[in-house]
Amino acid sequence: MKRNASALADRVEIKVVGKSGQISLGKRFAGKTLRLVQRADGTMTLTAVAMVPESQLWTLQDPHRGQIERGLEWASTTPAKETDLDALVKRASVRKAGGRGRQR
Repeated sequence: MKRNASALADRVEIKVVGKSGQISLGKRFAGKTLRLVQRADGTMTLTAVAMVPESQLWTLQDPHRGQIERGLEWASTTPAKETDLDALVKRASVRKAGGRGRQR
């Protein structure tokens, strides 16, 4: 994704913390998850982050990550083609009857 130079310029705003301890960041950040870093000198940094559910952490660990990357690479370089459903059902039936799955 390309951005022009003006979109990358730092933006400085003055915000007032309300009586409840909140500030408004605007609709652009509505629903986003942010990481707040509070430094000893009083400065704070907010960074937008993406959270990964624990149930999906395995996708980021090897060997799964590598397998997923290879699969995505294959999908991006292999042209789509129509599946012969009759042949697919026949192959699945033969494998099920023979008790053999995919050989590795």
